Amino acid sequence: MQLEIMPRKKRLSAGRAPLLLLLCQLVRALDVPLDLVQPPTITQQSPKDYIIDPRENIVIQCEAKGKPPPSFSWTRNGTHFDIEKDPLVTMKPGSGTLTINIMSEGKAETYEGVYQCTARNERGAAISNNIVVRPSRSPLWTKEKLEPITLRNGQSLILPCRPPLGLPPPIIFWMDNSFQRLPQSERVSQGLNGDLYFSNVLPEDTREDYICYARFNHTQTIQQKQPISVKVISVDELNDTIAANLNDSEFYSAKSNRERPPTFLTPEGNASHKEELRGNVLSLECIAEGLPTPIIYWIKEDGTLPINRTFYKNFKKTLQIIQVSEADSGNYQCIAKNPLGAIYHTISVTVKAAPYWIMAPQNLVLSPGEDGRLICRANGNPKPRISWLSNGVPIEIAPDDPSRNIDGDTIIFSNVQERSSAVYQCNASNEYGYLLANAFVNVLAEPPRILTSANTLYQVITDRPALLDCAFFGSPLPTVEWFKGAKGSALREDIYVLHENGTLEIPVAQKDSTGTYTCVARNKLGMAKNEVHLEIKDATRIIKQPEYAVVQRGGTVSFECKVKHDHTLIPTITWLKDSGELPNDGRFTVDKDHLVVADVWDNDGGTYTCVANTTLDNVSASAVLSVVDVPNPPFDLELTDQLDKSVQLSWTPGNDNNSPITKFIIEYEDAMHEAGLWHHQTEVSGMQTTAQLKLSPYVNYSFRVMAVNSLGRSLPSEASEQYLTKAAEPDTNPTAVEGLGSEPDNLVITWKPLNGFESNGPGLQYKVSWRQKDGDDEWTSVVVANVSKYIVSGTPTFVPYLIKVQALNDVGFAPEPAVVMGHSGEDLPMVAPGNVRVNVVNSTLAEVHWDPVPLKSIRGHLQGYRIYYWKAQSSSKRNRRHLEKKILTFQGSKTHGMLPGLEPFSHYTLNVRVVNGKGEGPASPDRVFNTPEGVPSAPSSLKIVNPTLDSLTLEWDPPSRPNGILTEYTLKYQPINSTHELGPLVDLKIPANKTRWTLKNLNFSTRYKFYFYAQTAAGSGSQITEEAVTNVDEAMASRQVDIATQGWFIGLMCAVALLILILLIVCFIRRNKGGKYPVKEKEDAHADPEIQPMKEDDGTFGEYSDAEDHKPLKKGSRTPSDRTVKKEDSDDSLVDYGEGVNGQFNEDGSFIGQYSGKKEKEPAEGNESSEAPSPVNAMNSFV
Repeated sequence: MQLEIMPRKKRLSAGRAPLLLLLCQLVRALDVPLDLVQPPTITQQSPKDYIIDPRENIVIQCEAKGKPPPSFSWTRNGTHFDIEKDPLVTMKPGSGTLTINIMSEGKAETYEGVYQCTARNERGAAISNNIVVRPSRSPLWTKEKLEPITLRNGQSLILPCRPPLGLPPPIIFWMDNSFQRLPQSERVSQGLNGDLYFSNVLPEDTREDYICYARFNHTQTIQQKQPISVKVISVDELNDTIAANLNDSEFYSAKSNRERPPTFLTPEGNASHKEELRGNVLSLECIAEGLPTPIIYWIKEDGTLPINRTFYKNFKKTLQIIQVSEADSGNYQCIAKNPLGAIYHTISVTVKAAPYWIMAPQNLVLSPGEDGRLICRANGNPKPRISWLSNGVPIEIAPDDPSRNIDGDTIIFSNVQERSSAVYQCNASNEYGYLLANAFVNVLAEPPRILTSANTLYQVITDRPALLDCAFFGSPLPTVEWFKGAKGSALREDIYVLHENGTLEIPVAQKDSTGTYTCVARNKLGMAKNEVHLEIKDATRIIKQPEYAVVQRGGTVSFECKVKHDHTLIPTITWLKDSGELPNDGRFTVDKDHLVVADVWDNDGGTYTCVANTTLDNVSASAVLSVVDVPNPPFDLELTDQLDKSVQLSWTPGNDNNSPITKFIIEYEDAMHEAGLWHHQTEVSGMQTTAQLKLSPYVNYSFRVMAVNSLGRSLPSEASEQYLTKAAEPDTNPTAVEGLGSEPDNLVITWKPLNGFESNGPGLQYKVSWRQKDGDDEWTSVVVANVSKYIVSGTPTFVPYLIKVQALNDVGFAPEPAVVMGHSGEDLPMVAPGNVRVNVVNSTLAEVHWDPVPLKSIRGHLQGYRIYYWKAQSSSKRNRRHLEKKILTFQGSKTHGMLPGLEPFSHYTLNVRVVNGKGEGPASPDRVFNTPEGVPSAPSSLKIVNPTLDSLTLEWDPPSRPNGILTEYTLKYQPINSTHELGPLVDLKIPANKTRWTLKNLNFSTRYKFYFYAQTAAGSGSQITEEAVTNVDEAMASRQVDIATQGWFIGLMCAVALLILILLIVCFIRRNKGGKYPVKEKEDAHADPEIQPMKEDDGTFGEYSDAEDHKPLKKGSRTPSDRTVKKEDSDDSLVDYGEGVNGQFNEDGSFIGQYSGKKEKEPAEGNESSEAPSPVNAMNSFV
């Protein structure tokens, strides 16, 4: 029987056949347990081409395993190497590794050669590759005298390197004396051979230290060539005399420095050939000279270049194809092109191949009597030759074995026996290399054994594959089957996959996959089994992922990462930045679920990843942090195209700090006139880096630029260079030119002067000109210094003038200025308004008319007319008093106006004056008028005295403002029962000369509501209200005492008292919240139009209210102790009207001032009490 583990796997069907592990005869990579007899196997060896450091000891590795342990021997250059005879050579115990001690004595070159190791035991011999040992070399450059090179501008140049041959070849680079790499470009570049190529030279190529360096990495040494001096001169510098004296080495070339088409410097000619080995890097190079510098292009003539394996190096002068194969053979063409022409070079590429494996021979483990085969297949270009060895000896001369038969690349074994055990070597070789492989045939008879540890616990995440190992060995090859549970049958369901190495795979593990699984291996010599355990865990999930964040520089950002996991697994949360560790910085804080970055910097931007790891799985989530800020300032400001009135400013934008620049702001400073003060010049789009700026003459400009993005503007850039523009005449004249007189005989001309920026030149002055508008006078002019005012004296009073002010400087005059009109100084008006007439509209309003004052008499700008009026005395002889004068101003040329807010039944006097900019004119003659009667105010007070069982006496004071002659008083009253309902209303008329009145025949112990107001011929005035209660009947009180001695009445009264207390509390709460007197609702429900109080204007009364309506009484009392209700004075006051002093009217005479006098409160609708009823009144109402 023969074993080979193939990479395929077997999925068992759901049929009734047991789930068996059936392996084919060919088994790959079968490891024999080391406690069993087996031939040697080479496990480690030095590389075929072994380059050593001559400064260190030589170590040649050779390690092998086998049972019994193998012994080792070496050959050197094909003959036995007796290590015991060389004191410098030792072999590591239990190993074949050699150590050659050249550090103490000896030379590495002495031990150059080809070494081969043999590992041998009783079952066979394995051999290593031929190991070629060579010491590395880093030779010095040969000394040579390098003459300076002189050539003309534009010529081509090749500086040769020619490094010494080293082992391995050195790395070449060009530097100067300061060890700085020489800059390379499309014009100057280093070839694959190390030479430095110039397509054309420029004067800046002149230098004396072109040095080629060779770095030998193996010995870590650098060698340098002698410096080469190059001097590039122009044709003008090279006259014929000098050229005649230069020899060939001094004068590098005679080519012209004129423009020319390309020619190739390397490779030469039109075609070349390149051979490369399979798997290496194919490098093709084309370098051309020409002026202008040629550009190189590459194509493959019979195909396309492989996309993923093609790279361009050295400014596209080198084409590289990695992992080259035979398919890459063909013709490659490089094209060098400049504006004067193009040239082509074809490189024919052939790819050869050292031998490579198609199928390397594998170890065979066979039981006695079984058959098997070793297969050795390789390919290459040319086709490699296959040869076999047995135990290191060519098979042709090896001892004969009747069980084997050689068929080219295959050895066939039949009916093997124990003596058939051996190690076979397959050698595949061609002219480019060789391959050597060892494979043993080991004949054993062994019962099955399970190599996987018993009771292994497997933990798997749900919905993922579960792989249960059952590594086994046996000869003959055992069959394997799996069981689940203690008494389960062989697994035969199609949800399982059985691999040929014994592994059981559950492709999608679920919670019910948890359990104990048993692996059983059988062959004809016995049986072995092993139990393993499987647990299924919940997957780790990130339920709250970090989110994309944008934060301004210096801010704080927080990323959240919440993880849900199996309760038996302990996750660890790791944060990464750009796939690496977080910076070791105290600004980064990690707690259970958050990463916080404080004081964010620019380099903190990037991708932050939260990784949750358990012993079984890991999940991750990422978010990008974008750090933004205002832009960095622009820099490199440059002024170009400098003209008299314009200049071009260019700049380089600073970093936009991850927020696009939307615009640039350009400011200027005038160092001549306003040093240190920056002004806005213009703004341009964020896409621009230049701006054409308009300039003014005679300004010493400096500019600066600020960049703006969504977060704000940058700091200003450094200031540009200064630019002084030429002087010119002013472009503009002063603005805000005015002419106003400050005195009756002058004209003051003022203007807003030009600033230094607008002066356009030195010597700024102003030409001030004026003449009378209505005359034929010529312009009078005067030139004044840089001031803002000029006074013309001796002018007539208030005469219109034409005025102009023109700027001038040392260069010339500004354009002709505009003409404005002004006036000389004003004087007080001379005439008063005439024909003043008064029309009394009503008791509080009068209309005044007057004739206008002639304009010439006003002697200034007409401001308006002003009315002075005052109340001389009341029409009533009881009240004679003098009030201060009031003033109303009417703007413009109005000839009438209204006087509001007058007091009725009063005597007024007024006069009218005209007003100009200087002041008031004389007053018109006084006019007197009287206002008619009006309705009176409410009586000043009302009190109720001497209450008896059936009568109440009322006392009052007359109205404080009768506004006429009182004709009578009106008293209305009505009872209020215990449920707060209003009774019938009684109306009484009382003579005007009375101040006391007694009401008789009233009900005892009854509450009454009183309404009281005065009247004149104009109507009824405001009312005053009050409430009062008649006395309790004594007989009734006596009966109440008798009843009170009864027990049932005492209990009833207690209950009633409790209810009343609750009622009082509720009433007080409502009163404190602004509630209305409870009777109000009843009055609304039983309102009688007949008893509603009259209003002042339409003859009906307004709502009644207490004199101190809505003001609570102290200590629960409804009225003061003397039962007097005192009304506050409510004098109507005239509002101040017009401008200046009191108020004003519109041009049509309507009043536009604001009236602020007090107005008497009208009674509220219904009955609105100012507070809750007192306990006494409540008890009386109840009785």
